[in-house]
Amino acid sequence: MPGGLLLGDEVPNFEADTTVGRIRFHDFLGNSWGILFSHPRDFTPVCTTELGRAVKLAPEFAKRDVKMIALSIDSVQDHLAWSKDINAYNGDEPKETLPFPIIDDHKRDLAIMLGMLDPDERDSQGMPVTARAVFFFGPDKKLKLSILYPATTGRNFDEILRVIDSLQLTAYKKVATPVDWKNGESVMVIPTISEDEAKDLFPKGVFTKELPSGKKYLRYTPQP
Repeated sequence: MPGGLLLGDEVPNFEADTTVGRIRFHDFLGNSWGILFSHPRDFTPVCTTELGRAVKLAPEFAKRDVKMIALSIDSVQDHLAWSKDINAYNGDEPKETLPFPIIDDHKRDLAIMLGMLDPDERDSQGMPVTARAVFFFGPDKKLKLSILYPATTGRNFDEILRVIDSLQLTAYKKVATPVDWKNGESVMVIPTISEDEAKDLFPKGVFTKELPSGKKYLRYTPQP
């Protein structure tokens, strides 16, 4: 699809109508981290479960100073009406407000610009709907990570929180997170750090796993 963002790209400072009024995206993010996630259509089953989960996890995102915002190709009026269903799905009062705004992209302008359209899923008019894209932005407004799911596969929001923890940790510490890492577990010392520098940076100690090659590149340290 045309458009799209690459890692390291600064997200355009677009304007959009949302369930909380018109926004400029950079102003909305401010100095916080941000997550922009799209869904195919309002009033659809998988999307309802996803946004319901996002609502439940909103306090966790707030603790990490992450601003959340959703997008679909429906109108603000539809978003507000659908929000009642999302709250009811969660067992809460069916009100029009969610802890985060939803962008109105009924003309598909943003979906095209950001590369969010799913070419294989179409609405009743034969128009492509939005895929389940997840974009993570740092305080510098640059794309730090993206995940793209087809419309038929619901996202795992626990994984989304996990990668935010990794992104924030590795943005400020000279470490990397290994496979299946979770917050609080040991991390890896990046290869560009010398052994002497590692001793200064990681006073809790560095453990090197011995390998047949004799190369000492698997270095672990408690999460700083």
